[in-house]
Amino acid sequence: MIEDKNQQRTQLSDLGEFGLIDHLTKNFKIKQASTVKGIGDDAAVLNFKNKKIVVTTDLLVEGVHFDLTYVPLKHLGYKAVIVNLSDVFAMNATATQITVSIAVSNRFPLEALEALYAGIETAATIYNVDVVGGDTTSSNKGLLISITAIGTLEPNDEVYRNSAKPNDLLVVTGDLGAAYMGLQILEREKEVYKVNPNNQPDLEPYTYLIERQLKPEARQDIIKLLKDLKVKPSSMIDISDGLSSEIIHLCTQSQVGCDLYEEKIPLDPAVISSCEEFNIDSTTVALNGGEDYELLFTISQDDYPKIKANPNFTVIGYIKEKEAGLHLVTRADNRIPITAQGWKNFND
Repeated sequence: MIEDKNQQRTQLSDLGEFGLIDHLTKNFKIKQASTVKGIGDDAAVLNFKNKKIVVTTDLLVEGVHFDLTYVPLKHLGYKAVIVNLSDVFAMNATATQITVSIAVSNRFPLEALEALYAGIETAATIYNVDVVGGDTTSSNKGLLISITAIGTLEPNDEVYRNSAKPNDLLVVTGDLGAAYMGLQILEREKEVYKVNPNNQPDLEPYTYLIERQLKPEARQDIIKLLKDLKVKPSSMIDISDGLSSEIIHLCTQSQVGCDLYEEKIPLDPAVISSCEEFNIDSTTVALNGGEDYELLFTISQDDYPKIKANPNFTVIGYIKEKEAGLHLVTRADNRIPITAQGWKNFND
């Protein structure tokens, strides 16, 4: 973590656990009618009346999921919320509350955690979710963040991974691969910084890519858009581990096959140019990069006219019978089996 030597440093031990929690959460406001009791008691109290509830959680670990050499703590707080909300939206649900737990080593002063929680607060405000609890503890391994997100579903609105059907269309939102290329640029500049700490990188040409890595957005807008279009996906998953991995998850659980068309995969021009600069194949990046936090879903062909003119959606494939297998259909019309090479935990 690159620090300003003149920055004020307040030791966490000066506040104690409960004082720290009070300090970091004092600005969180309750916005959801379903939040009866938020932070300040033994547990939160929520009232969802007749709605179904979805719950999801993610753990982010320093040195595994993020590098504080180039990840600002405010951006990290924001992203930690986003990765959880994306899972809520992948269920076709509305996000309502989150809890935030952190483990932190004594190298972090209070001011660092204030920046982290400022990012969390910003995300909670933009996505209209309440922060209703959490925990803080010490760590001898740097910084760990665990966020649990809660959401609601109207009856029969839920969309699972396991309900794609043969003849459905495979659809993706937004564009793919930018977050991975943003990471490559940040890693490259980190190595330059190690050699010459006085070097000031020119990151202006890579603004979109770096933003997609450091400050991604969850596709809350898509859930509302689909409802407005009267389209209910037959299956859905968010793209966190890479397009190929998510297609395999969806098709395996639905027991179907798939043809994915290389020429249809949406790529931003900045991804294409940076792939040329790094001498990386752009299709490989889109398939295996991960951290795009777009939504991948299937729809009935009957719903295609409702989405075909919408710039948020790209039809990239076709669902087939399980026996057909999973294939990438290349621009040269070759068929290549789809394999998962995206993010994997527990790799040596």
